[in-house]
Amino acid sequence: MNNSAALLEQLRIDRDAPPPAPRRWPWIVLAVVLLVTAAIAGWLLFGRARAVEVRTAEAVAIGGNGGPASVLDATGYVVARRMATVSAKITGRVREVLIEEGQRVDAGQVMATLDPIDAHAERELARAQAGAARSQVESVRARLAEAEANARRLSSLVRQQLVSRAQYDEAVAARDALRAELATAQRNADVAGDRLHIAEIGVDNTVVRAPFAGVVTAKAAQPGEIVSPLSAGGGFTRTGIGTIVDMDSLEIEVDVGEAFIGRVKPGMPVQATLNAYPDWKIPAEVIAIIPAADRGKATVKVRIALKTKDPRIVPDMGVRVSFLEKAEPAQATQPRGVLVPEAALVERDGRTLAFVVEDETARARAVKPGRTLGGDREVLEGLAGGEAVVLDPPQSLRDGAPVRVRADDAGEDDGA
Repeated sequence: MNNSAALLEQLRIDRDAPPPAPRRWPWIVLAVVLLVTAAIAGWLLFGRARAVEVRTAEAVAIGGNGGPASVLDATGYVVARRMATVSAKITGRVREVLIEEGQRVDAGQVMATLDPIDAHAERELARAQAGAARSQVESVRARLAEAEANARRLSSLVRQQLVSRAQYDEAVAARDALRAELATAQRNADVAGDRLHIAEIGVDNTVVRAPFAGVVTAKAAQPGEIVSPLSAGGGFTRTGIGTIVDMDSLEIEVDVGEAFIGRVKPGMPVQATLNAYPDWKIPAEVIAIIPAADRGKATVKVRIALKTKDPRIVPDMGVRVSFLEKAEPAQATQPRGVLVPEAALVERDGRTLAFVVEDETARARAVKPGRTLGGDREVLEGLAGGEAVVLDPPQSLRDGAPVRVRADDAGEDDGA
């Protein structure tokens, strides 16, 4: 019994005992987590806000085995120096068109013919008039021969006093009149001959021929249409049969900004790339700089000769050109560093620096500058090419400083 009572005593709940102390460590852990989260969020917000916003440009390698350096890029079009819209010399109805787009024609080849009925009629009329004029000359010449013989006969008789002087004078006057009539008839015959020649030219003008060898790029007229060398103004009269282009006269025209035209020189080597064939590098050369500026666009036109003739090159193709610096023979195989905008170099503590962006961090590079090429600067040491260099770095920018590249300037190229 005593053992049972002791066990019951142990199981009895003491309601007067003090409650156990509450557990506080979960709240401490939660507070620590909140503080760490706030610190990270603050660094993300305020740490990034302190990043310097910069503009960048790519450092371009210009030496080594890559060939001549590109000092300027520009865009333009392929143009033909020799191109003609061929028209008839006279107004007439088209009878036949003998060309098609893409067809190659030779100089003098017939491109079209006009209805020759009117021209033939004028030629036949002129031919008849010329024949009549020649007949008139022959008639007057025969009468003159008779009058001259009569004058000679009467001259002998008047000396023998067998005829009167008046009869002789009358014969001489008739002879002289026929001589004048013959001269007039001869002139009329010459005029008629000229008219016949003009009429024959008119017939020949009904045939339209190619003025030079080339390729037909446009067919402008069809049989039955009226063509004229001058516009009639009503819209129903064609002014041309077709357009031909001399493919051997193709060249490139580009508009270079006034600020960059000083980099371009006549005879300068050029590398051209057609938009249609971006992997095809075409050698070219500057022909001339047109001595006139476009006020509206602030550009100057430059003519470039293509050194390669190829059927893939056609007029009005878009093309991008790179004006190349002439390589000096002694330095043709020597590395020449990279090319960066002048604004990428700064002087700090007696050193020339360029700031390179790496993983959103500015890294200061000590560089050795070379020549100035327009708005760019040659860097002989310190850069390898391909780096993103900071343009106009602020005075506060230091090595290791966080930076943020302006989105609107990322990847911007220096060009015309």
